[in-house]
Amino acid sequence: MAIDLKSLSPKELQALIAGANAQMQEARGNMIQDVRKKIDALLKLSGLSLAEVYPTRGGKKTSSKKGIGSVAPKYRNPSHPSETWSGRGRQPLWFAAAIRKRGVTAESLLIGGASKAAPTAKAPKKTTKTPARKKVAKG
Repeated sequence: MAIDLKSLSPKELQALIAGANAQMQEARGNMIQDVRKKIDALLKLSGLSLAEVYPTRGGKKTSSKKGIGSVAPKYRNPSHPSETWSGRGRQPLWFAAAIRKRGVTAESLLIGGASKAAPTAKAPKKTTKTPARKKVAKG
């Protein structure tokens, strides 16, 4: 069935485009699922894992907390103690969900000694004076 695009109004064209985009997204999602199933089947058949086939760029990362660029964790997930967060970057989902609960604060999720940090002294605010304006007599 061919559609004569020249005979359609702008509103009908917009509806056609929206429908085509929705169909495209659905077809792409189905294609991705099919490819994933094929890859999973092939990996299972060969006895390999995805990490073995596609290793990460930097190789295996060490769990050392003293490595270059690593930061010690500051917060711990109370329901899964192995999950931690340094307080830098995007909040993990467990942290965001935990602080939404009644009575849970970020301070309550701090790891043991992290809550006893010394308070920092606030620097006094600098104030700038604006010069007085001269009144001009109208005359």
